[in-house]
Amino acid sequence: MSSPVHTSSTTATSRLLLPALSFVVMVVAVLQTLVVPVLADIGAQLGASTSAVGWVVTANLLAAAVMTPVLGRLGDVHGKRPVLVGILVVVALGSLLAATTSSLVLLVLGRVLQGASFGLFPLGISVLRDELPAEKLTGGMAVVSGTLGVGGGFGLVLTGLLTDGGADYHRIFWLSLGVALAALVLTLAVVPKRRGVGGRMDWLGGLVLGASLVLLLLPLSQGHTWGWASVRTVGSLVLAVALFVGWLALERRTAEPLVSPRMFSHRPVLVTNLAAVCIGMALFISFLGVSTLVQVPTAVAGYGFTASVLQASVVYLLPGALVGVVVAPLGGRLVRRTGARVALALAAAIAAVGYLSLALLHSLTWQVVVGAVIVNIGVTVAYGAFPALLVAEVSPGETGSANSVNSIARSVGSAVASAVVVTLLASNLTSTGVPRESVFTLAFALGTVVCLLAAGLATFGLPRDLRRPTAAEQDEEEATALAGEWGTVSGLAR
Repeated sequence: MSSPVHTSSTTATSRLLLPALSFVVMVVAVLQTLVVPVLADIGAQLGASTSAVGWVVTANLLAAAVMTPVLGRLGDVHGKRPVLVGILVVVALGSLLAATTSSLVLLVLGRVLQGASFGLFPLGISVLRDELPAEKLTGGMAVVSGTLGVGGGFGLVLTGLLTDGGADYHRIFWLSLGVALAALVLTLAVVPKRRGVGGRMDWLGGLVLGASLVLLLLPLSQGHTWGWASVRTVGSLVLAVALFVGWLALERRTAEPLVSPRMFSHRPVLVTNLAAVCIGMALFISFLGVSTLVQVPTAVAGYGFTASVLQASVVYLLPGALVGVVVAPLGGRLVRRTGARVALALAAAIAAVGYLSLALLHSLTWQVVVGAVIVNIGVTVAYGAFPALLVAEVSPGETGSANSVNSIARSVGSAVASAVVVTLLASNLTSTGVPRESVFTLAFALGTVVCLLAAGLATFGLPRDLRRPTAAEQDEEEATALAGEWGTVSGLAR
């Protein structure tokens, strides 16, 4: 009797795997969007400056840039299930810390711990590869990616509802704790145990990379306080460059490097990653710029919309997220029809049009909503083009490493944008303590520039004769397209 029972149990568990992983990876999108609309409330309730509270977003993105490739490698070495469990425990601890502290320093630490969540998507896709039969894999990846895409909008709505009317921001972190614990229970119950392939972990490479990124972002966020020509600002930037160069040299000498050095020397891959930095910046310039603009009190500043957190989330940010869910699979078809190079250039140009519209027209609600939607359309299609560009230029065995580097590039771009936008908002205040309207015009103009730069990189920096992905590769790209900007690593990662 024991054998049939075991078979039945195994079958039931396998049926739960797809919905369970869909919920687990949705944590990434929920945690990414929860805090964006409430940054002003967090600053007010903690008595923190705009530049200081900006680290609630920046530190999370920075942690993601460093931890995602490390966690992916740990999954290869030790197996996916224990690493998934470890990530969710860390995320739960970070959520608990953020929910119970009234210290900005500890809140930022909690957000750093939550940054581990960015490793859930690539590991979840890897579990699907290990467990699903070939005929069900593409559909399974599409379901997981779609849930991740919807989760971004879900997080915005929940934030608005939980903090409406100036309610305590701690509520959103109690919510994230509950979500993380539920995902942990599902992982323990459903994800099978499998041994890793073994190998070494490049801890030193991860440490040096992390230090170089911190030294890059710190002066960008504190330059207006330290002075842009001060020894601390210039010294940090110079040291960041020196450490990054040293990291590249270290990776070339490491037998099993965290990231293949070829990803920085092969021109098409390098250009693709530079474009990814620009598109990563475009995503968060829109998020932070629009969210802050619409919450500015009109009576005090003479512009803005006096929007509540609920209105900022649902009226101004949610439409772009929902349109992104619809556009993502269409973007995959565009990549297939025109080629990834043309699709990326077109997508970046569309996003630039959206930003130019926001820079010139942001006095009416419909103007802001339409501009933000256009930006999100461009960003979503651009994110969908990156995997095809990488597949065209690297060997099958290098796709995981290539996507890992692209993940770092996009996360770094988002973190840089977060630091720069917050710095602009904090350093150009009126006598009433609100940012000048010209700051938002400048931020949206910056978005226009980075999008045009991405379009230029795609048009003039990438070869015209890129290899077209195979039918199987195209199916995988379209299956993961719905993850869009919410997923940090393409489903093509091996």
